[in-house]
Amino acid sequence: MGVERRRTESAAETEAVAAAAARRLEPGDVVLVSGDLGAGKTTFVRGAARALGVSEPVTSPTFTIGQRYEGDVPVSHLDLYRLEGAFDSEEPGLLDDYLTADSIAFVEWPEIAGTELSGVTMRVAIAHAGGDARTIAVEEVAR
Repeated sequence: MGVERRRTESAAETEAVAAAAARRLEPGDVVLVSGDLGAGKTTFVRGAARALGVSEPVTSPTFTIGQRYEGDVPVSHLDLYRLEGAFDSEEPGLLDDYLTADSIAFVEWPEIAGTELSGVTMRVAIAHAGGDARTIAVEEVAR
């Protein structure tokens, strides 16, 4: 499998890397998208969602748990940033509506969920590389 590493110089290039990765996904897949604030996680998800047929605006779901978009396949976009501690206690099915067998899910800030995420088939790490540049590592996980 290995890790594919790319450097991008713009949001459009980041979206193109995401589109290429999205073409390898299937319904039921879960993609973990990690990176610091402002690294380009939502930009990556937007590029992947476009490649999966989503035509509506793709924005960060920071103030909701997630959003679901219709495309060639349903796309779930989750942002767990504000859910610190929610997986420690009374919220066992918190993500069930988004992590479904018929959709492809992209999860920002996945480390907050700990071990609650199953079906992970891809891990993406995005880092600032100065200005608009980013480094992106895409790792496919065995199905």
